Amino acid sequence: MDVLSAEIVADVREASALPPPAFAEVAVAGRSNVGKSSLVNVLAGRRKLARTSAKPGATRGIHIYRLGLRGGAIVDLVDLPGYGFAQRSKVERRTWGTMIEQFLESRPGLRGAVVIVDVRRGVEDDDLELIEYLRHHDRTPILVATKLDKLAASKRKPAIAAVGRTQGLRAIGFSAETGEGADELWRAVLRVAGVELKTSQPAR
Repeated sequence: MDVLSAEIVADVREASALPPPAFAEVAVAGRSNVGKSSLVNVLAGRRKLARTSAKPGATRGIHIYRLGLRGGAIVDLVDLPGYGFAQRSKVERRTWGTMIEQFLESRPGLRGAVVIVDVRRGVEDDDLELIEYLRHHDRTPILVATKLDKLAASKRKPAIAAVGRTQGLRAIGFSAETGEGADELWRAVLRVAGVELKTSQPAR
């Protein structure tokens, strides 16, 4: 995927402070340590667009990244705060939960969400709740099994299949380290966003 431009257009701590949506949006959600920001950077083809940290919970607000693609299409990726065991106060984490719910329920530009799970851990209770929440509010989930590079090659396909079986979804295997799965994930994002590339070359 040729990403010609990438910029952050919003960084807020409350969903109500977000600017009105200008383009189709796809959220990126998952546990605090699962690599959401790294996934955004890989899709954007930029190393430092989204802040990454070895400390879980680096994303503390809602970040919107606007990506301009070859062919004129524009997609907004929305990096949401992680859930799970982020090393922040309980009060702050409760605030995140409210903010995420408000965004997922009422954001008019939101088409769906990339739900990232660690392929080694599989789908956990928090992930199941998020997927059901998305479905309830007619937001299409895209299930991604990340950290694929941590598994031996022979174990990857069975592990990806096991992740998908949990919710009857086809999981996409992904690695932020190698970029594996990025093209397939881009195709899913564009499909959910309802975006077509106006180019003579098909999206890879």
